[in-house]
Amino acid sequence: MSIKRNALGKGLSALLENADTDITSKSEDAKVVGAISTIPVSQIEANPFQPRTDFEAQALLDLANSIREQGIIQPVTVRKMGYDKYQLISGERRFRASQMAGLTAIPAYIRVANDQAMLEMALVENIQRENLNAIEVALSYKRLIEECNLTQEEMSKRVGKDRSSITNYLRLLKLPAEIQAGIRDGKISMGHARALLALDSEARQVAAYKQILAESLSVRDVEELTRNVSTYKKLIAKNASGKKKNDGDQDLENQLQNLFSSKVELQRGAKGGKIVISFKTEEDLKRILNIIEL
Repeated sequence: MSIKRNALGKGLSALLENADTDITSKSEDAKVVGAISTIPVSQIEANPFQPRTDFEAQALLDLANSIREQGIIQPVTVRKMGYDKYQLISGERRFRASQMAGLTAIPAYIRVANDQAMLEMALVENIQRENLNAIEVALSYKRLIEECNLTQEEMSKRVGKDRSSITNYLRLLKLPAEIQAGIRDGKISMGHARALLALDSEARQVAAYKQILAESLSVRDVEELTRNVSTYKKLIAKNASGKKKNDGDQDLENQLQNLFSSKVELQRGAKGGKIVISFKTEEDLKRILNIIEL
């Protein structure tokens, strides 16, 4: 006899759209939706919506050894597909490690969900893990928006993150693939990546990324680098929109910059003008003054 359960608990019904479609086993130890049951591993199939594809082999082996000694502390979550047939919603690392440990049955929460609700649950559960890299988190956010039709406000409530944090993750996906791979592989931090977003072209972003790797730049170094590029661009735009410098003034600027090893700008007015020499630190200023006194 089919058992229908509507008392799914607060919040859960928002994710499970087809709560009345429970198909329970006809066996004596019927598995009931909402309960924790021990399910044969052979009756569980992998989650086709699993957002994570990279499972580190040694970490899985360590987890398998732990499960072999201690058992599974936290049950996996499955949805019922039919009589004695289940599909994994979350807990794929535990599921894989259990297979490696030789377990024939594991504890599981049983739920009912259609495909979209299942994808949403898998993504939300995945995002809340602590060992995801920033690109995996960003891709999960993107899928929640595109495939589950969630707004950033709705997603913020689902995953317990403020909207600005979600926006910062999504912006990482605008970076060139080479840089995204560097974030994924731990070559640069999310702070480095956010600083690179201030550069307006992929070529500049990639060049700065390579400089980070070559010179082991800190996040603060990259922020300073991008600020200098921004200032330079504004100066170029200002010169382009106003009177262009003649060749003589440009040559003089170049000579002064070589002399002081600092940025120099020659500014002419209606009568006369001024020379602006930039410095970064007090030591840099003293160095420039010493040159002037020579």
